Amino acid sequence: QVQLVESGGGLVQAGGSVRLSCTASGRPVSRASMGWFRQAPGKEREFVAAINWSGGSTLYLNSVKGRFTISKDNAMNTVYLRMTLLEPQDTAIYYCASSPRQYYIASQNAPEYDSWGQGTQVTVSS
Repeated sequence: QVQLVESGGGLVQAGGSVRLSCTASGRPVSRASMGWFRQAPGKEREFVAAINWSGGSTLYLNSVKGRFTISKDNAMNTVYLRMTLLEPQDTAIYYCASSPRQYYIASQNAPEYDSWGQGTQVTVSS
């Protein structure tokens, strides 16, 4: 059974930075495609960033390109989302997800991810 535990969320001022972590068990991140999604109040869940199993491919939501960076540490079995230049529109619950599919290209397709974390709240104040 795959378990994902997110951490690192909190309250941050606009323009600030935060790093989210997602520690996996049950499926090594070295053999999984990993993604970050978010859901703001009253809105649908949306894709934020993904990294493929090899780490050679990453993909980002257009509005976070150049501000967010996804990475992973296979030895720590952890995926990170470094978020900079945060905006109030980034306020949401952020979820980590794991997919067993070993594609060459990172995927933004939520149904491909079969395991999800409980989420961590990020609130950006203006």
